[in-house]
Amino acid sequence: MDYLKTVVPSQFVAERGDKLVVINPGSANIKIGLATQDVPLIIPHCIARRTAGANVPPRKNVIDQMLNHQVTTSQHVERERAYDTIASFLKIPSLNEEVSNSYSRKMARLDGSNLPTNKVPAFTWTDVVEKKCDSSSTVETSVNNDVMQQSSDLIENAELKEAAGVSGRKYREFICGEEALKISPTEPYCLRRPIRRGHFNVSPYYPAQQVLEDLHALWEWILTEKLHIPLSRRNMYSALLVVPETFDNREIKELLSIVLGDLQFNVAVVHQEALATVFGNGLSTACVVNIGAQATSVICVEDGVTLPTTEITLSFGGEDISRCMLWTQRHHQTWPPIRTDAVAKPIDLLMLNRLKESYCQIKESEIDAVAVVHSYEDGMPAVAHKIRLTALNVAPMGLFYPKLLVPEVYPPPPRTWYHDYEDMLEDTSNLEYPRRPDGSDLYPGFNGGLPMWETYPIVTNKPKKLENIGLAEAITKSILSTGRIDLQRKLFCSIQLGGGVSLTNGLVAAVEDRVLHAIPPNEAIDTVEVLPSRHDPAYVSWKGGVLLGILDFTHEAWIHRLDWVSGGLYVGSKRKYRESYYIQAQPMCYMNS
Repeated sequence: MDYLKTVVPSQFVAERGDKLVVINPGSANIKIGLATQDVPLIIPHCIARRTAGANVPPRKNVIDQMLNHQVTTSQHVERERAYDTIASFLKIPSLNEEVSNSYSRKMARLDGSNLPTNKVPAFTWTDVVEKKCDSSSTVETSVNNDVMQQSSDLIENAELKEAAGVSGRKYREFICGEEALKISPTEPYCLRRPIRRGHFNVSPYYPAQQVLEDLHALWEWILTEKLHIPLSRRNMYSALLVVPETFDNREIKELLSIVLGDLQFNVAVVHQEALATVFGNGLSTACVVNIGAQATSVICVEDGVTLPTTEITLSFGGEDISRCMLWTQRHHQTWPPIRTDAVAKPIDLLMLNRLKESYCQIKESEIDAVAVVHSYEDGMPAVAHKIRLTALNVAPMGLFYPKLLVPEVYPPPPRTWYHDYEDMLEDTSNLEYPRRPDGSDLYPGFNGGLPMWETYPIVTNKPKKLENIGLAEAITKSILSTGRIDLQRKLFCSIQLGGGVSLTNGLVAAVEDRVLHAIPPNEAIDTVEVLPSRHDPAYVSWKGGVLLGILDFTHEAWIHRLDWVSGGLYVGSKRKYRESYYIQAQPMCYMNS
């Protein structure tokens, strides 16, 4: 124990991290890597599978819940009202004022001589043709090919007719990551996103079994092709899952089944994203706000323990800001007359996300810029268009005015699949193995004592509920729900932003200002502060997962593969699907000692 108190975290990582894979799955991207890496791989969380019939376009190029849903009249009116409210706050013209002078403003600034310009590179269509095997693999398999040649002739002819077009091309069976987003709609592929809005994307069009198969194939591809960990060596590795707060119990169980059963890791453990974010920034208490690509979660952490009753989930994120930016440009007639579709053409969403990251910010006054956008027609090379982007500070303000983003157009998947009431957050071992006050039964040789964690109630699982409020109201509601003025004051001064959207210029000041104004006058709170992140907010939760995996040296919460595949875990087994409060507290005691 003395050694553990003196060793520095980097030495821990070097000693224990070379066999630990940290996986942080998200709706749009997965962050994954070895604990010894400085930064994780950030890979689009999607897979495109070849559809039957190479010359026949598939019925759907993209499987998505509300692919054909259109904005209703009432939603359009609410969006315009939200725009005008934001315009008043930012001191820019309202929509009606814009319409009257948009032509003169456009002509006056068309040259863009005084406007910032960032070049967003064009994308190229993915090559879907299967690469030929090299000579060594051809020699290695030649004997088997000769033996099987006669029996496979008939099958091979049929498969070639299906898998190849008139040119004789043999298509790749599936394509993962960013390559999958850049497949031409003319190619015989269907894009699938296994996770949407913080949940498995289960629907009548996308059965649960297909979702799980796609997750397995995608993660297997990453481990083999990107991290170079073949299945034959996987039993020497441990896996740590950093799961978003939006995930349900059954979803977490299925992820563990993939990691321990299909991917064949030796042991695995699950930690919450908010807790990992706190550890990644070296904090013990904070209000964690994770703004992802498709969902936003708010939850409070006190002394290394998440407070489940403070959790709030919002059904919008960075991709909604990108779509709103496109709507804004079209409304002001600055977008060229090209066929840009952020859902049916994923390559367009890639372009919009890059534009948002380069140009969107939050600050008063009119924010314009000159940009080069690209049109991607089916199978044709990208065509550049130089345009003037306007009102670039409006779309990110949709975080505080969700009706501007219209998140209902692409809501979370239906929840009819989830009827598993087993509570993975509950510390079931308390039912049969009462804890000693000093915690000595949990951590042999650990004499620090954990009496404070005995006072935390065991919270049973409840269905995840979406809130239809803005970011400032969500943060305020989450913190005030703690009910203790001392903790509330501390949390309002310890707001921690995570996710790629949190890098938006001006967002920190906007959060501080709007949260302060959202606090009711009768509350004795007069200070709000967003703390800076020690690491890139886009992957700070992954970095925290690394620390949790390294410091959790007693492995109390780790699940062994043999235990899992032989029938799962049982009440009283002293191992849980997710970490107990005690496991969360133990490494925090070490960090604060």
